[in-house]
Parts: sequence; structure tokens; C-alpha cells
Amino acid sequence: MLRSSNPILSKQDAFTPAAPQQGQNPYAQQSGYGQPPVSVEPRMTFDDVITKTAVVMGLLVVTAALAWALIPDALYMPALILSALVGFGTVLLVSFRRNVSPPLVFLYAAIEGVFIGMFSKMFESYYPGIVVQAVIATFVAAGVTLAAYKLFNIRVTPMFQKVVILSTVAFAAVMLVNFIFVLFGGGAGLRGDIVGPVSLLSVGISLIAIVLAVLNLILDFDYIEKGVAMGAPASESWRAAFGLTVTMVWLYIEMLRLISYIRR
Repeated sequence: MLRSSNPILSKQDAFTPAAPQQGQNPYAQQSGYGQPPVSVEPRMTFDDVITKTAVVMGLLVVTAALAWALIPDALYMPALILSALVGFGTVLLVSFRRNVSPPLVFLYAAIEGVFIGMFSKMFESYYPGIVVQAVIATFVAAGVTLAAYKLFNIRVTPMFQKVVILSTVAFAAVMLVNFIFVLFGGGAGLRGDIVGPVSLLSVGISLIAIVLAVLNLILDFDYIEKGVAMGAPASESWRAAFGLTVTMVWLYIEMLRLISYIRR
């Protein structure tokens, strides 16, 4: 059984070989003595993962554009905070379900799209053109990571997995506490204001986040590659698409922050 340290892709039954349908002889196809061919559950493929990832991210982008255009300024902050909290809850809900639920994946894309739309609009109002810069930087970083993973034949060891996942969980916990601190009037927090002087701490946090996001992409690529090789059920491509989308959204948000620091 293949296991992943990525919290989005680490279901116990995920990416195990697809089994023959119940009641059928698994050896009938091999025997050739008048038995009908064995009907097996479709297997996950790279094309499946790419297609479903494109669908999920496409829905997220469309929702972000609609939120940007249609949500009035008076509802900007409530929409930003509510979508952030509900989106985080949806990530947990999808991650800990035994079976992948495409409707929940779409729900996450729609909710996160609202957050991305509001978050991007806020930065764009202070730094014109920054959204395009962040999108390009995000896909360049993801492309370079994939190229390095394939060209340098990167092997994901158990120790590598543990370090990445523990670091990611620790970072997420610190950022959640910081978000609650800022939400209840505790000042600018660790990330600083969207405008004004930039601290080395803020830059350092963004750099750490980008490195962690890239390392999580490597875990995603490795897990998907092994899942395809092991004959994972086709339904697991939805989980793979969900995990990749979550990581790409995180990478985009941190690129947006880092570029804003550079442009001040």
C-alpha cells in the first residue's frame, strides 16, 4: 500500500491497485477456458490527473474573477474572512474523508476562488500588475520544480517526507494563530501590513512558505507518479487534483506577498 506524507493525499486506502469487481474470478482472464474477461475498475492515469486538475483550477479562477467583479466593496472584508475560514474547513473535510467526493472538491474550488479573488483584488489595488506577476511566478516555480523532479530523478525518502510534513504542519499552526491574533485586533501580526515598511521577518516567512510549497509539490509529483505505477483507482485522480490545487493556491498567495515586499 502506498502512503504519502502529504496531508491532502494521505488517505489510508488511497492509491492502492484497483480490484476486480465483486463476484468475479480474478484468474478467469488468465485461464482462457470460456470465462468472460475480468472487468476491473478503471485505473488512474496522468491524463486523468491533468484533466481534473485543470477543471478544478479552472472553476477556482472563474469564481475568483466573478468575486473580484461582483462583490461590492462594502462586503469585501466579510467575504475575505468568511471564505478563508470556510475554505480551510473544506480542506480538512475533503482531506479526512475516506472516499473522494468530487462535489466537495468543486465546493472547495468555489469557496477558495472567492478568497483568491478578494485577496488578489486587495493587492492589485496597491500594486497594479502584481496579480499577473504572481501568476507567472507561480507557474514558473511549479514548472521548474517538475522539471527538476524529472531531470534530476529526485527520490522522496521517508526522512524527506517526515521533515516536509512536520515543517508544513508547524508552519500552518503558527500562521493560524497569527491569523486569529490579527483578526481580533492584535495588530499586523508576523506578516506585517500590506503597505508600509517591510521587515526581514515578513520576507523570511514568505521565503520559508515558498520553499515549503515547492517541497510539497515534489511530494505531490512523487505520490501521483507512484500511484499511477501501482494502478490506483481512477477516482483517486480527484484527490490528486485537489492536492495539487491546494498547493498551487498556497504557492500563489506567497508569491503575491513576496512580490509586494519587493515592490515597496
